[in-house]
Amino acid sequence: MSRANNRLGPWRRRGGAALLAVCGLLLGACSSGGSGPTSANAHTTPAPGTTGGDAAAVGGAARTALQPLPAATPSALLHYYRQKLGWRACDGSFECATFKVPLDYAHPEQGDLTLIADRKKATGGAPRAGSLVLNPGGPGGSGIAYLEGVAASFAAPVRAAYDLVGFDPRGVGRSDPVECLSAPRMDAFAAADVTPDNAAETATLVKEVREFAAGCEQRSRRILPYVDTIAAARDMDVLRALLGDDKLTYVGKSYGTYLGAAYAGLFPSRVGRMVLDGALDPSLDARQAALGQAAGFEVAWSAFAKDCVSRSGCPLGRTTAEAGTRLDALFRSIDRTPLATGSSRRLTEALATTGVIQAMYADFLWPQLRTALKDAQQGKGAGLLALSDSYYDRRSDGGYGNLMYANMAVNCLDTPAPFSGPEQIQSAVAQFVRTSPHFGRAMAWMSLTCAYWPVHSTGRPHTIAAVGAPPIVVVGTTRDPATPYVWAKALAAELSSGRLLTFQGDGHTAYGGRSDCIDTAVNTYLLEGQAPENGKVCSS
Repeated sequence: MSRANNRLGPWRRRGGAALLAVCGLLLGACSSGGSGPTSANAHTTPAPGTTGGDAAAVGGAARTALQPLPAATPSALLHYYRQKLGWRACDGSFECATFKVPLDYAHPEQGDLTLIADRKKATGGAPRAGSLVLNPGGPGGSGIAYLEGVAASFAAPVRAAYDLVGFDPRGVGRSDPVECLSAPRMDAFAAADVTPDNAAETATLVKEVREFAAGCEQRSRRILPYVDTIAAARDMDVLRALLGDDKLTYVGKSYGTYLGAAYAGLFPSRVGRMVLDGALDPSLDARQAALGQAAGFEVAWSAFAKDCVSRSGCPLGRTTAEAGTRLDALFRSIDRTPLATGSSRRLTEALATTGVIQAMYADFLWPQLRTALKDAQQGKGAGLLALSDSYYDRRSDGGYGNLMYANMAVNCLDTPAPFSGPEQIQSAVAQFVRTSPHFGRAMAWMSLTCAYWPVHSTGRPHTIAAVGAPPIVVVGTTRDPATPYVWAKALAAELSSGRLLTFQGDGHTAYGGRSDCIDTAVNTYLLEGQAPENGKVCSS
């Protein structure tokens, strides 16, 4: 699997079905840190040879509380709030518009960024409720692509009442995107060994990670220090004002829950109806978050294995223990001899692990994974490679979207690196393996990228109370692999008005066609303002 400091879930489902949330995996999973408003844009570049991470903060970082910004908008920012959105037709029945935000909120005179939003206008026939802003997660997921994929799947009353709005956050998609590597170099990065067996393999991994970080600095130097989540939350307040809404109504999934919670912490009086599905816990440091995610993927693997061995023809045997043994053996075999894929690329152990983890995000991918594993046992790697490519947003033409580049850039700003280098990771491998016997070693080594990031992190672990905000609904799934259920419980408890809504099930996030009970509770809240009772549990 790749050394990506974070990973993204299967947010694009084949065959035109609903898009899923995306979530960063590893090294601060889904950006669990964040900076307070006083330090949100205090960016510094480390001297050559130093690391972008703050090793002293790892494992015991002080937790602060995110403080709200003053109610009045500073005069230097008023012209951003007074822009006019020039909506124009785009992508079929959608409308698009661009707007400006400051590159650096602390120094708006330094220039602007251009962000893009799109909307699906309310169908009417119901009292208009304003705009419903959506974010699919990542960080790095395109809100534009997400809206175009899910708009039709919202319940008819929600579509009637709300303009559905997506936007690409700063550094993402079409909003001044972060760029890092050529396609061939990204292929090499994704394929490189993340379970190094000796000093030479470790040196190769470090070389790949350093080249990734250097490529991001070379290609995206201007914006790289300014793509943190706090700045993105402030951008979202500009968008709210330009949409003509006094309050932000919002559904955020995965990392989008942190973006939404950060907004609530900064602007509690401007929160409307807010749903945070597949929640992050911003009080965790990067190492704690990576371990939590390792545990989450182990739980998801156990659920997959239990399902697989109950079926005839399961390639993993007849018991869950046998399934794990066969998976480990397959990974070791591929590590020794990468598999043919029917193309010039070979399936390495890193790519195979990524493919398996990709399928843990949603049980609709389990049949595809069963077939891919059976093929891999027969020496054919194309199936697992396809899953891995989907994870990395690799296109059929061999190019990549910017999803992974933005993902790392945001996370490396939001959270101090969990490890300063290979020596620290090596000492932590045993803990990761205890937490996740099948994925822990790889996931520990994938936590390396931010150690070499070219700009210092600006965020630290913190709590968000959002005192004064109306009820905020936090949705957690009990066997969510990427954002473990305990994170939803923690965020709901941290928020002064948090309401925990639980889905007993598998997969990443719950709202949107997975549970009638969850959908009814969330839609009632969006349409009537009636939040579900805190602690409500749905099993279907």
